Amino acid sequence: MIRRAHLFGLLVTCGLVPSAAFAAGEGGMGMVWEVVNLTLLVGVLVYFARKPVLTYLSERRDEIQSNLAGAEDLLDQAESKLHGWSERAAQLDSEIESIRAAAQKAAQQERNAIVADAEATAERIRASAGSVVDRELRAARESLRGEVADLATDLARKILTEKVNDEDRLRLVDEFITKVEHGEAN
Repeated sequence: MIRRAHLFGLLVTCGLVPSAAFAAGEGGMGMVWEVVNLTLLVGVLVYFARKPVLTYLSERRDEIQSNLAGAEDLLDQAESKLHGWSERAAQLDSEIESIRAAAQKAAQQERNAIVADAEATAERIRASAGSVVDRELRAARESLRGEVADLATDLARKILTEKVNDEDRLRLVDEFITKVEHGEAN
């Protein structure tokens, strides 16, 4: 990038001016030559380094602007997401309430179904118990009737054996035979 003529000028300037200042000695001109030398050095540096420095600064400015634009885009996206999450958080309470209401409704329906099932089971148990009680009552009545009949028969036999003698027995047999002959026996 640096041209040969510029390089030659730089070398001459850097080489001649200090040597001229050196030749002058330490007189009053020494300070002037130092200022001239510094001015020439700064001039040469500005002349040769101006374009690369300007290019670098321009690229750096563009990069910073690009980064700022990217940061603004990221900020906009973050704010958009924050807004969306805020809305969702606001709706979350209503979603929780609707879920809670649905759960309570389902629990109430389950409770009603369990109560209805329990009532039906209790009714079946009552009906079954009623039929068992009726059966047991009938069986007990029949058992009692059988026992009463047995007791009555035993009592009648006992009374007959005690009260009826041989003469009464002969008379009863004669009456029975007479009734049978006449067809009145039952």
